[in-house]
Amino acid sequence: MPDYIPGGDTEFNSWLTNFMTVLSPRRAELGFSEAEFNALTAASSTWDTAFSQHTQAQLSAASATQAKKAARANLEDSLRAAVKRLQALPALEDADRASLGITVSSTTRTPAPIPTTRPVVQVDTGQRLRHTISFADETTPNRRVKPEGMRGCEIWVKVGDPAPADPSEMRFLALDTASPYLVVYGGADAGKTAHYMLRWVNTREDRGPWSQTVSATIPG
Repeated sequence: MPDYIPGGDTEFNSWLTNFMTVLSPRRAELGFSEAEFNALTAASSTWDTAFSQHTQAQLSAASATQAKKAARANLEDSLRAAVKRLQALPALEDADRASLGITVSSTTRTPAPIPTTRPVVQVDTGQRLRHTISFADETTPNRRVKPEGMRGCEIWVKVGDPAPADPSEMRFLALDTASPYLVVYGGADAGKTAHYMLRWVNTREDRGPWSQTVSATIPG
């Protein structure tokens, strides 16, 4: 027989709220002494505090992760601009390049390959009004690494049904350089379905084939 108490914390919290709301006005009728009900209320209050702190910690961690990724992406853009300027200096020798840890040009240039594979996508809906999008290449689905020569993964979205018939119905969300990517929605989107399509982009801005459409409900 399945347990009447839900396993998930969010579902358990909703169940508890309903249980205490129904029990409270009928506690004496249903055989609960004041001391017994007060003990149950105290335990419920302790849970409420712990659950709230846990939820806030998860949100803070997700926000910090996104801030770190944004800061790194901004810094990488600045570094690439600085290195491009350095590489153009006539006086810069290969020994200088090696000591700086930047590219030492080969006599034979190998261009970044045009992407031919697709990302595989998973969407985590475990947090309210948030989707955490994880992606990997279809050739290495268990490793969150980009194919060689790729700058990152374009993420496109359509919020609301029906699912998109083709990418022209979607809007650009982000170019993410490392999985996962956090999407934060507003309260008005709660309960709606978000449809995602992704594709690889190489360092020459060539784009690969689209992933399968992956859809997920925005949790309220």
